[in-house]
Amino acid sequence: MNNTDAYRQTADYLASRTGEQPRTAIILGSGLGSLAERIDAQTVIPYGEIPHFVRSTADGHKGNLIFGSLGGKQILAMQGRFHYYEGYSMQEVTFPIRVMKYLGVQNLLVSNAAGGINPAFKTGDLMVIRDHINMMPNPLIGANDARFGARFPDMTRAYDRELIRQAETIAADNRIALKQGVYVGLTGPSFETPAEYAFYARAGADAVGMSTVPEVIVARHAGLRVFGMSVITNEGYRADDDYLNDGGEVIAAANRAADKMTLIFSELIRSSASLPPAEADGNKIELG
Repeated sequence: MNNTDAYRQTADYLASRTGEQPRTAIILGSGLGSLAERIDAQTVIPYGEIPHFVRSTADGHKGNLIFGSLGGKQILAMQGRFHYYEGYSMQEVTFPIRVMKYLGVQNLLVSNAAGGINPAFKTGDLMVIRDHINMMPNPLIGANDARFGARFPDMTRAYDRELIRQAETIAADNRIALKQGVYVGLTGPSFETPAEYAFYARAGADAVGMSTVPEVIVARHAGLRVFGMSVITNEGYRADDDYLNDGGEVIAAANRAADKMTLIFSELIRSSASLPPAEADGNKIELG
């Protein structure tokens, strides 16, 4: 079975499990799975039951696909994602994105836990991702499926400016402080050395993590609008002999930020419903 058949088979299976056609999908990162508890869930499907899905093995990732309601709109949520460091290929990591495309998703909201590189960032801050630096293998390497997108997709506006503007308005109205910055995606699973934090700071990065970028590249290739947000869960710029990165603390810090992120995502889903599709004419895949 080729990949196109696999995407279609998975989409057909999910469509048979739920009658909903969500316009927006959310990917919940490390420690942020609790946001799923705020979703009015109609259907919860463990990844192990979904054809061609791999399993999420990372701490803080429960591994469920949720169809439900948030912000008064039907959504699809991944309660946990797949990572390159788990030993999966980039095609496996990003497989759900193209399935979402088959299901009619037009807006993708991605979240993650990230280490702070910018010394102005503190643990618990929310950072809107305005751009990224990719230090992982590009998930589009290989034969291009022109039904999803062009061979060389533009990444000038990988993160949708209108969604960013709406998120900033929502945050201001609710007195939630937001940062903006550049996210650098690394393979992991080791945390960065002090020299690496300093290197990426000089390269223009504000936060660092081990996910998100492959998903965003594939989503933009397929014509989806993308909004990304990081929870700053540790202050990597302090990395020295007296400061150690701890995975458990990362998840705990992400959980503490879940309420603020839920409010922003809920209102963003509500307001983004009026946005036209971002996809170009001719870049639309029909299910079936």
